[in-house]
Amino acid sequence: MTGASDGIGRATAAELVARGWHVLVHGRTPAKAAAAAADIGGTAVSGDFTRLDEVVALAAQVRKVTPTLDALVNNAGIYPRRRELTVDGFELTIAVNHFAPFVLTQHLLAALKAAPAARIVNVSSMTHSDAKLDPRALNGARDWDPYQAYAASKLANIVFTRRLAANLKRTAVTANSLHPGVVGTKLLKAGFSIAGDSPENGARTSVYLVDDPAVAGVSGRYFVACRETSPARAARDDKLGLAVWDATASAVAAYL
Repeated sequence: MTGASDGIGRATAAELVARGWHVLVHGRTPAKAAAAAADIGGTAVSGDFTRLDEVVALAAQVRKVTPTLDALVNNAGIYPRRRELTVDGFELTIAVNHFAPFVLTQHLLAALKAAPAARIVNVSSMTHSDAKLDPRALNGARDWDPYQAYAASKLANIVFTRRLAANLKRTAVTANSLHPGVVGTKLLKAGFSIAGDSPENGARTSVYLVDDPAVAGVSGRYFVACRETSPARAARDDKLGLAVWDATASAVAAYL
């Protein structure tokens, strides 16, 4: 469970623990992860998603804890107000919200495939419907805008999920994405300065996609309020999905 030290991620992890899951609680730093894990009852793992070498190290931590993984929830996300570059040279929003889960998922695929039936859950957003995503310019255009950068990263989450589901079609691993609702998290306050629903309510669809028997075998779909929903047209564009996948794999090749 990435981004599990607060907000939706913490609420999701807590509910899954309550349902009997052994949750690996991810935080940006060891201290944040340890504090959350102690409170929730899971196992702490850590890694700074602004650094892809730490994402690779996070995957190694997970594999050290368990050779098989029944679920991976890519939940961690940010909404920067200014354009910044990571130490790897990537625009911060796309790096944390898309590149990091892409790399983490690739490194954990073997553990997921080793489980009887594993589920990958990617937390997106309804903002994807406003996005303009150019596979040739994933680091953002010169006229960078915080909302457009965030929306593009959330569209990338969905097209990545659909492409991943297609690649995993002959395995027992599924991949789905979701919009959690408008939830009162640090991200919402930073990006939109509005109130929102509780993290517990925001966690419901993630928990549903991880734990509910009703979605066993369902893959490549997008969910809102625990119901399958059709995402925006661009999110259903398989040519765009393949182009984004290829561009992403090329950009992060040193970390795969």
